[in-house]
Amino acid sequence: MLPFTVCPVGDTGLLASFEQRIAQSVGAAVAALNTRVAAAAIPGVVETVPAFASLLIFYDPLVTEYDAVAAAVQKLAQAPGSDTAAEEGRLVEIPVCYGGTFGPDLPFVAEHAGLTEKEVMELHAGREYRIYMLGFLPGFPYLGGLDERLFTPRLASPRTAIPAGSVGIGGEQTGIYPIASPGGWQLIGRTPLKLFDPSAGRLPYAAGDRIRFCPITQDEFDAIAQKEGTV
Repeated sequence: MLPFTVCPVGDTGLLASFEQRIAQSVGAAVAALNTRVAAAAIPGVVETVPAFASLLIFYDPLVTEYDAVAAAVQKLAQAPGSDTAAEEGRLVEIPVCYGGTFGPDLPFVAEHAGLTEKEVMELHAGREYRIYMLGFLPGFPYLGGLDERLFTPRLASPRTAIPAGSVGIGGEQTGIYPIASPGGWQLIGRTPLKLFDPSAGRLPYAAGDRIRFCPITQDEFDAIAQKEGTV
């Protein structure tokens, strides 16, 4: 596992910080440490929050203390064993209808990359993406691993309303808007899945998992949307 430092966050938290950069290796290390902490069930630890290059660990100060949690986390990092499963995470497939009204910025992304719209779609759907962290909106996955040819600047003026399920590109990353919101990423498609559902009490993915986008037709989109209740 990559080296990291620990420091207190208030009187109920500990931050394990890796090298401060967005990279697959760093994201995998965060995911691996998060998995080990969860599996260890450290007394007093109540929640973990993975990010791009760090893991925030909350604990109950009536049950444990910072030094005990810090020592337990360092011991877990040094323990022998394979982190393969943790590094890979679950693979979640997300159906996406690219272009048209679902992806109004696909032509710009293609022009910026010097590619056809079809080539952009194939490149975007042709690889797996690591979920580095969830943030900005409930369930918004910040995904790493975008093909460099698809790096595209954000909109100069963000939209005030983006439909739920929209898939976009912002700089070096791609992501999904799980609920309707403002936003400045370039929209290239949309998924008919209902990703954020408070009544279900869960998301179909978590930080550390992987996502693969699966292209679908308009008819397939409509059929799934009808089933999901996202029409």
